Amino acid sequence: MDQLLLYASAALAVVSAVVVIGQKNPIYSAFALVVTLCSLAVIFGLLGSPFIAALQVIVYAGAIMVLFLFTLMLLNVKREEDAPGRGGRTLAVIAVLLVALFVGQAGAVLSRLEPGAASGYDASTRRMAEILFSPHFLYVFEATSILILAALVGAIALAKKDF
Repeated sequence: MDQLLLYASAALAVVSAVVVIGQKNPIYSAFALVVTLCSLAVIFGLLGSPFIAALQVIVYAGAIMVLFLFTLMLLNVKREEDAPGRGGRTLAVIAVLLVALFVGQAGAVLSRLEPGAASGYDASTRRMAEILFSPHFLYVFEATSILILAALVGAIALAKKDF
């Protein structure tokens, strides 16, 4: 039952992530991102890390998405319109080819998967913290913080009205 729920959550995460990048309406895209983050929380919970699953829902699906939606509403972002003469058929063919490539790669990985291979995986909060805050990932973690700060400053600069 857990394995079925894991695969269903993973499939939902992939489908909703595709909706995030394929949606023309930014509000619908943000809501699809919430679905992606919640399905990732289910995966973390099934892997034995309930603390990280709760953080995924509270911090990312809650606080960060409120910030995204606030920025979208503040900037009054409209639905993206199709530009005339922009080769929509070519982009559709490229999208279908990329999806076929993704499905082929996922199938190759799943066909080589050995049953019970991930049973020794440790997704506990202590192990995740040791990995994230090790010297190897510390700079990546700090760079992410700086990127989020730069995005916030950029959103404020874009929303600022000229007086």
